[in-house]
Amino acid sequence: MDDQKRISWPQELVPELYYRQGQKPLHDYLRDNANMNPEKIAIIWYGREITYRELNDLSERFATFLAVSGVKKGDHVALFLTNSPQYFIAHYGIQKIGAVVGPCSPLFKEWELEYQLNDMEAKVIVAADCLYEIVTKVQSKTKIEQIILTNYGDFLPNEPTLNVPAEICISKPFIPGVHDMLAVINYLESSVPPTNLNMKDVGLMIYTSGTTGQPKGAMLSYENALFKTAAVAQSSKIGAEDVLLTVVPLYHIAGMLLGLNCPIYANASMVLLYRFDPVAVLQAIERYKCTWWYSVVPMNLAVMQVPDASQYDISSLKKSRATSFGIILTQEIAEAWAKFTGGCEIFEAAYGLSETHTADTFMPSNAVKWGTQGIPNYETIIRILDPQTGQELQVGEMGEIVLTNPGVFQGYWNKPTATSQTLRDGWVFTGDMGWLDEDGYLTFSGRFKEMIKVSGYSVFPEEVEAMLIRHEAIAQVAVTGIPDAQKGEVVKAYVVLNSAQGTHVTSQDIIDWAKQKMTSYKSPRYVEFRESLPATGAGKVLRRLLSEQKS
Repeated sequence: MDDQKRISWPQELVPELYYRQGQKPLHDYLRDNANMNPEKIAIIWYGREITYRELNDLSERFATFLAVSGVKKGDHVALFLTNSPQYFIAHYGIQKIGAVVGPCSPLFKEWELEYQLNDMEAKVIVAADCLYEIVTKVQSKTKIEQIILTNYGDFLPNEPTLNVPAEICISKPFIPGVHDMLAVINYLESSVPPTNLNMKDVGLMIYTSGTTGQPKGAMLSYENALFKTAAVAQSSKIGAEDVLLTVVPLYHIAGMLLGLNCPIYANASMVLLYRFDPVAVLQAIERYKCTWWYSVVPMNLAVMQVPDASQYDISSLKKSRATSFGIILTQEIAEAWAKFTGGCEIFEAAYGLSETHTADTFMPSNAVKWGTQGIPNYETIIRILDPQTGQELQVGEMGEIVLTNPGVFQGYWNKPTATSQTLRDGWVFTGDMGWLDEDGYLTFSGRFKEMIKVSGYSVFPEEVEAMLIRHEAIAQVAVTGIPDAQKGEVVKAYVVLNSAQGTHVTSQDIIDWAKQKMTSYKSPRYVEFRESLPATGAGKVLRRLLSEQKS
């Protein structure tokens, strides 16, 4: 508790969390919005406007179809699709009957999808029709009994107002023997059977990224989702007057929180993009006067590099929150963004993880500390423990980040041993390393399991990456440890060069530069150039894959 008391809560915020429409599932917030503001625009999909009345009705119809099809409370329904109105319809429709949403990355190939479907024991899958071939390859090896397909073009307008990705303009195929989502929700009247839901019931099973071992299904309740959504909306000042730009993948926990749940909770409007396109981002902000955008840093840089970007009026954008994936958000980048947009503030979004519905910290806009992840969010306590002794460490000392709040998950699905290792008496032992400063700001240093041991010294990949990215020729970088006969491990850097400045840079140039800039055991012994770095759909670099891939 001492750590929490030390924090001076920002005067710009109400010190206590409140719930806009009370403590109830987020799908009931959608229902309330539809009743109170039926004609308000909920989603703009390349010019197609979907009101709260329509969005709620479509999700009610889909919930009815699932119930009629035999899906019951507690059943797991897999979602194998990305950003689209259908994602909202399916997500909230599934939860309205008490079933559990199980997002599957649309980047999955056959083996990955097979593993997750089997692990979650899903009998129903909602998939994009362009991914149907992958579903058919695994269906016989899983418990999937029912396939519901949807086409990303189903809700596109006849005359789009934004750049539409070519891949979602493909004609809708005829696939016999499966259900078409649009057909079933248009055929059925909405008649959702009454479902006795408890706020502690599991409504979401989000799979960890699997940096070590196989991915695990973190079970999150309606209470977890509501708490974290309310906390983020309040600390980030997301209100009904806002128009949010939703670009980050909804199947990722951060995209789900900020792109799906927060707008619905706040009764806000959003412009939804299938995927990131820097020109479409500029078009959306200008045309629909977007006020709020959550991104990853490479997106902001790409937008600033659009030729003739100055022709777009993006002065409506007031707040940007970004996560440092591959490229670290620095004060210099923030100043360039503010100048580019005409005053939009941007800083680090938060620290968090799947097991807590993410966003366990936030950055006070009037007290930004660059290089940190901000202070604990509402009702959150963060402690730093010695990973060996379990003793709480002092201010400034690095150890394992351990935290608790009402967003903490219920455990891992069917994995009691893993649950007991991570979840202890309501505290999540994150496996992440970091420290708290005298003002309570958290600095994340890296995964304990990704820590590199060089001659007995601990090296955290994020720390080395933060220094290497300062080289003017480096656009992106990730580091890992590789075995060494004398030192145990040494650092290897995987570098994507800046095309404008990296033409004549060699790996030895970077090694020599690093030796001058950082402690010898932290500087990379090897540098390998890559065209790109392996990453999740949300842009998170997967270090575990670097050593497995060939350049």
